[in-house]
Amino acid sequence: MTGYDTVFRARRLVTAAGEESGCVGITDGRIAAVEPLDARLEGRRLVELGDDLVLLPGLVDTHVHVDEPGRTEWEGFATATRAAAAGGVTAMVDMPLNSIPPTVDVAALEVKRKSAQGQCFVDVGFWGGAVPGNLGELRALHDAGVFGFKCFLLHSGVDEFPPLHPANLDAYLATLRAFDGLMIVHAEDSRAIDRAPDPHGGRYLDFLASRPRTAENLAIAHVIEAARATGARAHILHLSSSDALPMLASARREGVRITAETCPHYLAFSAEEIPDGATQFKCCPPVREASNRELLWQGLADGTIDCVVSDHSPCTPELKRLDVGDFGLAWGGIASLQLSLPAVWTEARRRGHGPADLARWMAEGPARLVGMERKGRIAPGADADLCVFAPDETFVVDPGRLHHKHPITPYGGRALTGVVRGTWLRGEELTGDEPRGRLLTRGGA
Repeated sequence: MTGYDTVFRARRLVTAAGEESGCVGITDGRIAAVEPLDARLEGRRLVELGDDLVLLPGLVDTHVHVDEPGRTEWEGFATATRAAAAGGVTAMVDMPLNSIPPTVDVAALEVKRKSAQGQCFVDVGFWGGAVPGNLGELRALHDAGVFGFKCFLLHSGVDEFPPLHPANLDAYLATLRAFDGLMIVHAEDSRAIDRAPDPHGGRYLDFLASRPRTAENLAIAHVIEAARATGARAHILHLSSSDALPMLASARREGVRITAETCPHYLAFSAEEIPDGATQFKCCPPVREASNRELLWQGLADGTIDCVVSDHSPCTPELKRLDVGDFGLAWGGIASLQLSLPAVWTEARRRGHGPADLARWMAEGPARLVGMERKGRIAPGADADLCVFAPDETFVVDPGRLHHKHPITPYGGRALTGVVRGTWLRGEELTGDEPRGRLLTRGGA
């Protein structure tokens, strides 16, 4: 028997092999051993989990808008990462917008890192941006450690992060192909949206009509063909249109390097249940019909969708325009970082999925996407990032008790199943008192 810093004993433990009983031995912040429960590993600290708890790998959320610096009144590193820790997330990657300056060159990346330094309760990495005019900046950003590059194919919502014209996508992908960079794409076709009905007003179904599935489908087809032509890696962000699943599956069978994610709100909500004027539900692309939601679940189950991440995109209460309930005027974005795990689990268990599926979708999958080799799994050599989860415990969401900066979320008042009892980062439990997170770069800390 070997002495470890900490030993977890769990009757329900999720590893790459699935759910089993076992012991996890931790030394110097890394997982040193994963053994059967009867191995009786010894450590200076023993954490014994009851039968009602599951030990999951810490979640990895690769789609978070922190907004600091420049729009810190919307969110910030301290509040976002504290919320992440409370939700079982141990590593996240910050989007290159809506901060000012946007992360489109190395100087802006350094500003972002200085803003985050000393504030993070979980580990944080950064995406770079791909915008008109910064083609020559991509390699330098890559070398500086960003995990990839985000682009929009239509207006991003903020003027300082303009979209790429679809005709220019090939040139950006060809540049990334030279050093195997990853392009992540907000895939909606601007022309299809320009032709759609005006989004203003309080009826949710009118807003839904203003962001049709056709806009997503056309843009995703364009990204697939650009990835095919260049050989570059491309990733579809926040997939909401189930229509795109067959072409994504077909492209992958043909060797196109294309992946896709979806988000908790597309798996939990349906257009039919969203009240008129409830702008806390507004996001782009939008929450679609219940039949569409069920097809997204099928795409997740069969592997066409690679992972589930939050797309946490908060703003100030004033920008949500709850006072008038106008979907055309309200900022589009859903605050859910702390609630992603129970939101997905509540719906997953109804469809026969288990905790091992959660780990694959919300820890292993996102970590693989960005190349975080020491994250997202319970295995020797990995960081000892762990989530203690009570899968049968229920609660009603009180927005005022969340750690996000503003108490606005479409999950308010919703009954969810699954409670995070504890989050451990490199072998230390996160209490919310001390920011222990590190700033991550591609390939290392």
